[in-house]
Parts: sequence; C-alpha cells; structure tokens
Amino acid sequence: MDHSGMPGMPGMGPTVSTVDTLGAVLFIGWTVAMWVAVAVLAVGNRRAVRPWMYKLAVALIGVGVVSQLGHFQEHVTQAGYWVAHPYAPAWMTPWAESFSRGLGQVDSSKPALGMEILHLTGNFMFLAGLVGVVQITHRVTGELKARKWARMGVWMQGIHGLEHVALTLSVALGASRAIGLSTWFGAIEPGPALVTYRVWWHFVANLVGTFILVTAVYHLWKEKRRVRESFGLGEPEVVAATPDASEPLSTHGEDDPAHADDDLSRAENEPPRVDAPAHADGSPHGEEEPSHADDPTHADDPSRVLAPAKHL
Repeated sequence: MDHSGMPGMPGMGPTVSTVDTLGAVLFIGWTVAMWVAVAVLAVGNRRAVRPWMYKLAVALIGVGVVSQLGHFQEHVTQAGYWVAHPYAPAWMTPWAESFSRGLGQVDSSKPALGMEILHLTGNFMFLAGLVGVVQITHRVTGELKARKWARMGVWMQGIHGLEHVALTLSVALGASRAIGLSTWFGAIEPGPALVTYRVWWHFVANLVGTFILVTAVYHLWKEKRRVRESFGLGEPEVVAATPDASEPLSTHGEDDPAHADDDLSRAENEPPRVDAPAHADGSPHGEEEPSHADDPTHADDPSRVLAPAKHL
C-alpha cells in the first residue's frame, strides 16, 4: 500500500515502543535465517548427500508456508476493509502497524518506508519457501509436479519481489510517492484511486502466488517417497516370513514347555493299545467270515461257485 500523502493513516505515528523494535528485529532475523538456509541447501546439493539437508529443507518450506499465510491474510483483510470503506485511507492490521513502526526507524522522516520494508520482507520470506521446494527436489531425477509448480512460483514471486524492491527503493531514495507497477510508476495521484488499485493489485498477486505454493506443497507430499529416497532416506521393504508348507502347523509353539508337559501327561494317562492278531487268511482283526453252509439260498448260487476265493 502507498500511504504517502495520506494523513491520518493509523500506525504511522512517531511513537515507537520496545515491542515494535523487537518485532522488527525478529522479522528481519527470520528472513535472514531463511535465506541462509537457502544458501546452505544450494551449496549442499552440489556435494554428497546429507540426510540432515532433507530436514533443513522441510523446515524451510514449513516456515515459508506459515510466513505466506500470515502475509496473505494481511492482504485479505485490506481487501475486506476496502469493500466496507472504499473511499477511506489505506488500512493495516494492528500487528502489521507494529512491524511498520519498528522497521520505519531506519528513516523516520519517511512515514511510508516502514510499510514498504514490511511488504518487501514478507515477499522475500514467501520466495524463500518456494525456493525450498525447488531445492528439496533438486536430486530427484525425472518429472516432478512439485518442482514444476515451485519453479513457476519462483518466477512469478521473483518478478513480484522486484516490484517491491522498486517500491521500497523509490521511497527510501526520497521519491514523493512509491514507484512501481502497482502505482503506475507514480502516475496515480494519492487518494482513493491509488488505494483501490494497489489494494487489489497486491491481493490478486498474492492470491495467485499462494495458490501456486499450496499446489506445490500438495504435490510434494504426494511425491515425498521419491524425494526421501534421493536423500538416502527410503524405507526398506519388509518381507513377511512364510511358513514352510511341508512342515505341519501346530496350534501352539513347538518350544512351549507348558504345552509340552500337557502332551506328556496325556500320553501317560492313555491305556496301552494292543493290536489284535490278524487271521491267517488276512481277514480283519476280530472278524470271522460268516458261514452260509446251512443257508439254502446260497447252496445253488452259481456266483458262489464260479467266483474266485475272497481270501487267498
């Protein structure tokens, strides 16, 4: 937002609290730490694989997502405020005002400078998160949707970041108003027209950029197995042992002493089994061949005469 030439803008007073200063230092330190992580990953990807680099990249992406969600909600609330008050001066959330006051101490004679540094820093946090997705997928061969979307986001957010560099430098160097694409290079006079144009310009830019980041992270989650394997973190496949079909299955373990004692006692209590002697003719034990000598129905049966002996 371009607040130059807009008297009465809340949060632009000269009073700066300790909380404002600490918040500004934290904000800048957060951004510097993210880009240090980007540099470490860029150098590390040119050397041997280190598993800790995977964790560093995941942390960088996570911080980038959180940062952009905070950044985007600021633009959402500004757009919502514009809908309710289309002719009012530009507005920021109380926490954004605090950061702006702390960052504005760089040059307190330029009231809009703190706000421009705030949005510049927020965009570079966003860009670092997108670069983190590119870095974590660097070693994966083949096509990755996560890397494709992240590269698209880096190009778009890189251009958007240059827009904020131009806006910040123009104010810092003493221009009467911020110069950039979102101000028509300073051609739009301060007032409702400039506020309207800038609010919706940056809202749409961050809406598209946030969508790209979320899509890249979504595909990264789906493709995480390939990414982990590229860092030597692939999970080995566990093959379940199958029992040998030739070995009988027991209802209890072979080495179970409790069941072994039960089997022994059962065997001792069973009466001994005595096999009856078989007949000399091989008939079953204990069975006698029925006699049909006195049965007149069988006396003249030719089948009885012609049939071979049953037991030979």
